[in-house]
Amino acid sequence: MYRRTILQKAANGFGAMAMAALLNQSSRGRELADGKTRNLLHPQQAKSVIFLFMEGAVSQVDSFDYKPMLAKHHGENPRQTIGKIEKTQFENIGTVLKSPWAFRQRGQSGLWVSDLFPQIATQADDLCVINSMTSSFPEHTSANYLLHSGVGLQGRPSMGAWVSYGLGSSNDNLPAFVVLNGGQIPSGGLDCFGNGFLPAVHQGSLLNAIGTPLANITSSEKSPERQQLKKQLVERLNRLSLSDSGGNDALEGAIANAELAARMQVAVPELLDISNETQPTQSLYGLDAEYPHTRVYGRQCLSARRMVERGVRFIELTIPMVDGYQRWDAHGGLVKNHGDNAKAVDQPIAGLLQDLKQRGLLESTLVIWAGEFGRTPFAQGGDGRDHNEFGFSVWMAGGGVRPGIAYGATDEWGYRAVEKPLEIHDLHATVLHQLGIDHTKLTYRSGGRDYRLTDVRGRVIRDILT
Repeated sequence: MYRRTILQKAANGFGAMAMAALLNQSSRGRELADGKTRNLLHPQQAKSVIFLFMEGAVSQVDSFDYKPMLAKHHGENPRQTIGKIEKTQFENIGTVLKSPWAFRQRGQSGLWVSDLFPQIATQADDLCVINSMTSSFPEHTSANYLLHSGVGLQGRPSMGAWVSYGLGSSNDNLPAFVVLNGGQIPSGGLDCFGNGFLPAVHQGSLLNAIGTPLANITSSEKSPERQQLKKQLVERLNRLSLSDSGGNDALEGAIANAELAARMQVAVPELLDISNETQPTQSLYGLDAEYPHTRVYGRQCLSARRMVERGVRFIELTIPMVDGYQRWDAHGGLVKNHGDNAKAVDQPIAGLLQDLKQRGLLESTLVIWAGEFGRTPFAQGGDGRDHNEFGFSVWMAGGGVRPGIAYGATDEWGYRAVEKPLEIHDLHATVLHQLGIDHTKLTYRSGGRDYRLTDVRGRVIRDILT
């Protein structure tokens, strides 16, 4: 009897595959319509975001925040020269440590960039460097959650998920939020890219830069006809289950994700096939570099540009696993840790900025470069730097931010933000603003209250906008 009932329902709904597409399109269309009415309250400056996440924390005083006082007082007791020293994670405080890399003023803008990033330095006139960012946490996991979700706790929606929720996808065959994994999942795990209480369709889709980009991205069924029949059967059974449940949001979200996954089997292999890119383009990104990690990150950056061209809203890049290093986390061996990590990302990032600009995409693409906090201007032990949440550097480019400027400042040691200090909520508010979204109105009700990416804080950094 049960089998007869199933077959009868299937027969009555023989057009289930078409209906599935209509239901999915209708559901997504309603969400997009609501989102555009509710959230796009001013013209967009940026249509896509590329987030270059430098996990582990790059030292600001060795990259974009020039502090000659460190060289002047190198080797001295920081408690006597800098003054009050806040408690550090490991309490292994050494002497004042000058940067091993020379700083130079770059381009027509005269921005200070160290020799740690010689290729990014050539793009200084397109950078908007913020030297007064702060974090609320000195520990990686909580700081990663804060940077990604606006709260230092597990389980909140990621910035990319909020963008997906607010704008939806402009490509039916690709997710709105994609994470290109170079080899290192951040501290805090996949929750850094999670959807939290938002519908599951908004979670980040993780694609690997090395090897197979996604599990089961190619069908194991050799016969296309059999594959299509299986797909139709699954779609019919899914809709029957949805009908029997009386309409269930979680089930509908799972079905929508399964349908998207089927479309991705066609779209993703083409997306990540860079063989049709010219040799000069591949060289621009460092795909022919001798250093293998440069090639990995170069592939990520080139793939990110291809995603922007195909309408992906938010693309996050994680960093490669450089010779077993734990990220940019240079508690010791600063020169080798930062030097090798920089070698992996420097040329690809510079190539990405150049390529976006020459294709006319930079003005509509907001590129963000940031770690979860900074590092101390004094040594940990003899040749490392501890965590520093009191002041650090991030930069943005394109997407309607002012090029070739430095905003805010730390003290003369690069320790504490003292001029126009900012918090992560301000960064999030500004990113959403450039995407046309009022951060105070992008909300989602969960557990009896409305939530937003910026919680109850955040202000748009208008001084850095064009």
